[in-house]
Amino acid sequence: MNNGEGEIAVRIARKVVDAEASGKKTGHIDVPGTFREKRGAFVTLHTYPENNLRGCIGFPEPIFSLASALVRAAQHACHDPRFPDLEEYELDNVTVEVSILTLPEEIMASDPQSIIDAVRVGIDGLIVEHGQLRGLLLPQVPVEWGWDTKEYLAQICVKAGMSPDMWLDKYTRFYTFQAEVFSEETPRGNVSRKEIGRCK
Repeated sequence: MNNGEGEIAVRIARKVVDAEASGKKTGHIDVPGTFREKRGAFVTLHTYPENNLRGCIGFPEPIFSLASALVRAAQHACHDPRFPDLEEYELDNVTVEVSILTLPEEIMASDPQSIIDAVRVGIDGLIVEHGQLRGLLLPQVPVEWGWDTKEYLAQICVKAGMSPDMWLDKYTRFYTFQAEVFSEETPRGNVSRKEIGRCK
């Protein structure tokens, strides 16, 4: 995805967020042909300037067109169950971030060290599954928190409702994916590609 398309993705999400928090209909959205392809996508809201998480919802699997995934994710991000619903008065103090995902691929590992070796912090997002439990963390999350690989694996288990050492269980399954991330620099301001970086 080029930078122009990334900006379009963020502008779509912003338009939906503004409408949803204001109790209005989004209305028609024109999109390029590439946005009709099915892609996984997440929309993340941060408070500004504090940069605290305010909502993050999305679809890891390519079950919707990119345009539809962005609209749905932006609507749901305003109602992230971890937070109160986003209200209209907050709109001037939140930034909108969009993550466009690759298809998740399972880590085929024979032991815990193989899992550690397979995960690239700052590059790979993670999905974890164990029975009915499932969790996801975007690739920018461990970098923002300064986690190494073991902490990343522990924290995604916690996200899924497991104990932090469940990544050592042979029945726990992991999937990696990558993301192109674009974000407003200020509320409704310039949009830039977010270079995630990599922790050593």
